[in-house]
Amino acid sequence: LLSGTTWELNTISKPMTEPISITSRNNPRIVRVRKVRDGKVPGEIFVEGRRVVEEVIRSSTRLIECVMSDEFAQSEFGGRIRNRLHRDRVPVILVSGGTFKSVSDTIHSQGVALIGARPLTGPEVIENSILKERQTLIVCLSAANDPSNVGAVLRTAEAAGVTGVILSKGSADAFSSKAIRAGMGSNVRVPIWENADIADAIKWTRERRIHVIAADGEAKHSYAAISWQKRS
Repeated sequence: LLSGTTWELNTISKPMTEPISITSRNNPRIVRVRKVRDGKVPGEIFVEGRRVVEEVIRSSTRLIECVMSDEFAQSEFGGRIRNRLHRDRVPVILVSGGTFKSVSDTIHSQGVALIGARPLTGPEVIENSILKERQTLIVCLSAANDPSNVGAVLRTAEAAGVTGVILSKGSADAFSSKAIRAGMGSNVRVPIWENADIADAIKWTRERRIHVIAADGEAKHSYAAISWQKRS
């Protein structure tokens, strides 16, 4: 069970998996982690950093495996993550600090990275979200090619309670390592429609009587003066 950042470790019925120690950065499993990091393994995502790893563990994302530096694994926080992952039978790989640097996507790594299944995306995912919400608010990004910006928008969108986010063709991958760090895990919780054609997205919203509002830096009206609950 999760309560804030304190995890209660009760007796469990299914067996825990023991950590796997790997010393070589050329080990096939470590090589594969780097491929996931670089977006070369379809259907999988690379998540790095204490806080974002914790957020993804709390989500409904299917976890595949976790890589930890020996130093991180021996810390109190690392121990809690290890116990949670062991309880859920998620393999944990222990490596030296030098080997972890070979898989890290940051300059100052925190010694923990997670491999998970890439969430499903598409209009159907947002449709399901609409059915659960009393109000509908969808953000659409056109050719947002900076992954940090995409992640920041997803993080803000989740805080604002949006129903879903549409990313047009030409936008950055919402599930790249950089986007996930910027999104602090919102990427795996907010319903997303990727690679959408803007014309198709607008048609889709109008068919569902969702009011379409365009944002432009040169616009004459402030976003604060718009009725966000208006229906077309």
